[in-house]
Parts: sequence; C-alpha cells; structure tokens
Amino acid sequence: MTAELITEVEQLLAGPRPLPLTFAGAPVLRRPATEYTGQLPPDLLAELLAAMRQTMREAPGVGLAAPQIGLGLRIAVIEDDADLAEEVAAAIDRRPLPYQVIINPSYQPLGDELAEHYEGCLSVPGYRAVVARPTRVRLSYLDDRLQPQEREFTGWQARIVQHETDHLNGTLYLDRALLRSLTTTENHLARWGGTDLGPARAALGF
Repeated sequence: MTAELITEVEQLLAGPRPLPLTFAGAPVLRRPATEYTGQLPPDLLAELLAAMRQTMREAPGVGLAAPQIGLGLRIAVIEDDADLAEEVAAAIDRRPLPYQVIINPSYQPLGDELAEHYEGCLSVPGYRAVVARPTRVRLSYLDDRLQPQEREFTGWQARIVQHETDHLNGTLYLDRALLRSLTTTENHLARWGGTDLGPARAALGF
C-alpha cells in the first residue's frame, strides 16, 4: 500500500501545476481519508505540500484538502489573506490566517453559538449556499513537521478549518447547507453578496 501510494503521489507531482482538482461526483470526495502515519518520504511530503499550497493559491481558495486533488489522505493546507473591506471583514469576523498545514485534523465545537454564511468550494465550482457552523472550535492536528498541535479558531477561521476537516471525512459543504439558499456564484455576487442574509432569506425562502 505504501509503495503504491508513493507511486501515486510521484505521478501526480510529475504532472502539470497547479494540480488538477477533483470535483463532486468523484468517489474520493465521499470516502473518509486515510490517517497520515508517515507513508511518504519527508522530501516527497514536502513537495506535495508545496504543490497543494500553489494549487490553493492559484485556484484561488482559502483551503485545499488532499481528496480535492484525488488523494485519500488526511492532509490539508489553509491560508486566508482576508483581503476584504474592513467593515465586511468585521461583520463576518474574517481575519488573516497565515499559511499552515493541518494533518489528521479533528475539531470540537466550543459553545453553542452558530453563524450562518454563504460558502463555496473548489470541488463544487459555480455554486454557493448558506451553512450554519460553530463560531469557535478547538482543532487537534499534526503540523508539517508531524508535531501534535492544538489550537482554538474563531469566526471565519473556524469555518475554514471545519470545511477542510469535513473534506477529510467525506463530507461536502452542501451536506450541511440550507439547500434553498443555493445560488450560482454569479447570482450570489449580483444579488446576495452582502453580509446581511435577510434579503436572500426572504427571496429564496430559507
């Protein structure tokens, strides 16, 4: 299995960059990913992480999980420059999130508070929908040096780590979404792109 995985990763990295994305309907996105226990040589893992970072940035996105490039491993990268108007960023509690690697992540909600916002996904291009998520979570994971870490995330950062961890569990954001809120990205930007969900709720009935 390890030899096959190494070959799979080597072949993926020998291909074009950014790495090709995997889209909804691919079985790898619906299976719980395999725990990472050092199956890849350190230099190959480092090359994979660098390629994932490049792919995330060029997509562009704020996170990328290994199943989104066809690999069923519990590995993800996250980063958010939160390049928004100050009032918008404050309204949705979105702050810059420096690049980091999260391996074998799991999260626990802290408190009962939920926030509803529109989300999108690189593996479900062209659409967005409202998802209610805990506003505070504690994430346990390994970093890029395979050292155990535990960190609390709040606001939009908490949303990002939940979204990416869900990918590693075979869950897409649409599984958690209010489906009547579903909109094309074009319609979202034209009609529902503000921070107030009221107009979308009234018009779409969610």
